[in-house]
Amino acid sequence: MQQKTHVEAAENKQEIVITRQFNLPVELLFKAYVEKDLLAQWMGTKVIKLDSHNHGSYIFETTDPMGNIHRFNGTIHDIEVNQKITRTFEMENTSFPVQLEFLIFESMETNASKLTIKIIYKSVEDRDKMLKLPFAYGINMAHNRLEGLFNQQN
Repeated sequence: MQQKTHVEAAENKQEIVITRQFNLPVELLFKAYVEKDLLAQWMGTKVIKLDSHNHGSYIFETTDPMGNIHRFNGTIHDIEVNQKITRTFEMENTSFPVQLEFLIFESMETNASKLTIKIIYKSVEDRDKMLKLPFAYGINMAHNRLEGLFNQQN
């Protein structure tokens, strides 16, 4: 099955660019990233904290199949409603350093939108280590749940 979320990783670069077109208005797509209850549903994670404003922060927690708890946190540096989020992302208790993420939300037409996420890593090695995880598969599954969440409500 073809993945709708595309992950591009150019050779010898410290970044990943993720793109996805959604059959959702940009307002709903953005809402899914900034409202605690919605985010928990499509990400499949516990949202402990989500302060969706400039200089806000977040903490997410998930439990793997072996019962291990994993926490993720970051700072929301800049947010413009229905347009962009600039934030950091850190996986606690791992060797991965903090990464910088730029999320751009674009309206395509009445009921369609596009999300572009540019993630910058501390080094090419860190980026490549992330790509060895089932990263692309996981974000594609999460984005499918996000789109399905709103399609079920209609």
